Amino acid sequence: MTDYYKILGVDSNASDDEIRKAYRKLSRKYHPDIAGPEFEDKFKEVNAAYDVLSNPEKRKMVDMGVDPNNLSASGAGAGAGAGGYANMNMDMGDILNQFFSGSFGTSTGSPIPRVNRGEDSLTEVKVDLKTVVFGGNAKVHVVTFGLCQDCAGKGSADKSDPITCPQCKGAGFVQRVTRTMFGQMMSSEPCRECEGHGTIIKNVCPNCHGHGRIRTSREIGITIPAGIKDNSRLRLASQGAVGECGGPAGDLYVDVHIREDKQFARNLNDLHCWIDIPMTWAVLGHKVDIDTFDGKKSVEIPSGSQSENTISVPNLGVTVLGSKERGNLVVHILVNIPTKLSDEERKLIEEFEKLHDGKDDVIVQRAIPDSTTNHKGFFSKLKDAFC
Repeated sequence: MTDYYKILGVDSNASDDEIRKAYRKLSRKYHPDIAGPEFEDKFKEVNAAYDVLSNPEKRKMVDMGVDPNNLSASGAGAGAGAGGYANMNMDMGDILNQFFSGSFGTSTGSPIPRVNRGEDSLTEVKVDLKTVVFGGNAKVHVVTFGLCQDCAGKGSADKSDPITCPQCKGAGFVQRVTRTMFGQMMSSEPCRECEGHGTIIKNVCPNCHGHGRIRTSREIGITIPAGIKDNSRLRLASQGAVGECGGPAGDLYVDVHIREDKQFARNLNDLHCWIDIPMTWAVLGHKVDIDTFDGKKSVEIPSGSQSENTISVPNLGVTVLGSKERGNLVVHILVNIPTKLSDEERKLIEEFEKLHDGKDDVIVQRAIPDSTTNHKGFFSKLKDAFC
């Protein structure tokens, strides 16, 4: 018997929500559009397991040791002969009736519909940080099922509608009488002529082999909302795989990844950048032009700036998702102290030290910086770097 719980990786006492979450995780992992066509059988196995465990009646059968997808080989089918109970649409009442009554009534199963909703698809796209700041457009490449143009999704070469199956008269299943130790029993199984659909496509389309869809490759344009976060997922309704025989398309999910930028780093809705300035600019102050996503902007470096001081420029950050507001651009200052000085430069700095830095400066040692304490004189630190 197939271990459906093991396929989904859950315990036999797992809740419906746990089963659903496990299925979603595995279906994304093994989807042929993501994992590759070699995982198509594994994808079908996961879907089959979820089909059983998400159905309360079928799950009861599994818990009783009965495989609802292979009843003739299960304990419930023992003694029923080669035919067994082949109808997958039977509920628990049908099975118990087989044991405790002399015969079956007519099965309540229905034909398998030819027209089905298509599968959801998953892909990903990488965008630049600038696109996230303002919003923009991108394109994704998707390999999935599209409508067969030769038959317009009908599945037949002449685009005609399917006809009623002469074998099962449209029921989708046929009945068979079997003699067992319990007496005469009637079982039902999918009609082999129409494969349980109740209808037959007489002139099968050679392009799609009667499915009404073929695997296609296409580009889809998507809109990237301003302010979207990294690893966000967008949903494009009806852009997934087209269903069998012209059924409605599933949805397309797109995972958005943001490329690293060489000039800016993002923190929530703020942008951060670091600029190197000469020590004279830090001492005297200076106006500099910096690159932003809005073009060149002028920033004032205050006199007496220290390394790692910041300057916040409003409304030059990332657009807040769902609004027109924007975060700030935070400019971090890095003061460059020269590593080589000429004799004249050293003499000037020493003269400045005599005028600016007090002789009674005391070096205070602590475990962490204290922003409330006055910093040591800039040129004292400069001189220390050369000593």
